Amino acid sequence: MQISSLPFGTTDWSQVEATEHPGESGLAYWRTRHFGDIRVRMVEYTPGYLADHWCVKGHILLCIEGELITELEDGRKFTLKPGVSYQVADNAEPHRSSTALGARLFIVD
Repeated sequence: MQISSLPFGTTDWSQVEATEHPGESGLAYWRTRHFGDIRVRMVEYTPGYLADHWCVKGHILLCIEGELITELEDGRKFTLKPGVSYQVADNAEPHRSSTALGARLFIVD
C-alpha cells in the first residue's frame, strides 16, 4: 500500500454517521471514511453477529473492544480480543466474522 496525496488530518469517529449492515444474524454498524483508494472504518458488531458472506477483500483489522471470531474458509478459526489484529491480502484467504459478545474494530482496506 502506498499512501500519497493525503494531508494530515484527524477523525472524530463519534461525528461520522453510522450505516447499518445486517449479517446472517445480528448487525454491523460502520462509520466509514474514504481517503482516495483507502477505506478506513470503525465497525461495531452486535452480540450474536455472523457475517452473511465469505469476504475476499484484504484488510488490516484491529480489535478494540469485545471479542471477534474470524473463520477462514478452510475451517481455521482465530479469536481476536482487544489489542489483537490480523492482516490478509485481497483474494488470499476467504474469511468471515462472528461474535457472541459483540466487538468494536478499526479496519483499513
